[in-house]
Amino acid sequence: MTDAPLAMSDDPRRELAEFLRTRRTRLRPQDVGLEPGPRRRVAGLRREELALLAGVSSDYYQRMEQGRDVRPSEQVLDALARALNFSAEETRHLHSLAAAARIPARLPRSYEPEEVPDTTLRLLRGMASPALVVGRFLDVLAWNPLGGALLGEFTRQPQRERNLLALFLQPEADRACPNRAATVAELIGMLRTQVAADPSHPRAVELVGELAVHSDEFAALWALHDVEEPTRGQMRLNHPQVGELNLDWDAYPIPGNPGPALMVCTAAEDSPDAERLQLLAGLPGAR
Repeated sequence: MTDAPLAMSDDPRRELAEFLRTRRTRLRPQDVGLEPGPRRRVAGLRREELALLAGVSSDYYQRMEQGRDVRPSEQVLDALARALNFSAEETRHLHSLAAAARIPARLPRSYEPEEVPDTTLRLLRGMASPALVVGRFLDVLAWNPLGGALLGEFTRQPQRERNLLALFLQPEADRACPNRAATVAELIGMLRTQVAADPSHPRAVELVGELAVHSDEFAALWALHDVEEPTRGQMRLNHPQVGELNLDWDAYPIPGNPGPALMVCTAAEDSPDAERLQLLAGLPGAR
């Protein structure tokens, strides 16, 4: 095990600085219409090149990447996002980080544990598709019988260990999830998005710290600062009783802001995956 990099910065300005730096260094000059030149020694764009493209002073941008006390306007953030060819997700993440960095000091606050409303539990029991309730930081809080049959032994773990990302980071997950690496990268991007909204949340600090210490894979991917919107995706699993399942999932926010989400897995109608879901529904544990 190699030494893991710092899991999370206590300073929101440092998070903003690292996000900008990782994006700048991965963008090639030719991607934005610049000539790379014969003696180029830096990876990606130079700071002054990005500042020029965004229409801000080099000194101002340098202070941003140094984590200094600068408070960029919405217009400056949008200009940087355009210069860096950001996606909509990356642009929202940039604004979220900047909003956190503008807060001069974080006052101590209490956090209530995430709870699943009784109405949502009733909804779960009546659903015909595998469904889970997933917390802000990917903790699995509840599931219906078919969702439990899909997850198997995972549902028997202690509550604090029932985390989707921790599940796919386990060594044996390669056998159960053929596209495990892509799934892990997607989940880390989702976690990064959620953590940016509340970086001092005790569960976020605890989870990211534990994963960074115990998983080199997590530490390396976390350092990339990639982000994903936790709205929909795909899941590919090898179930020990019904075989391979290729499922689509959608996440529906539960009333309360912020709060858990209802994650529902489905398969295309009349597909082999739909037939396997029917087989799964017929197993004793799924009834």
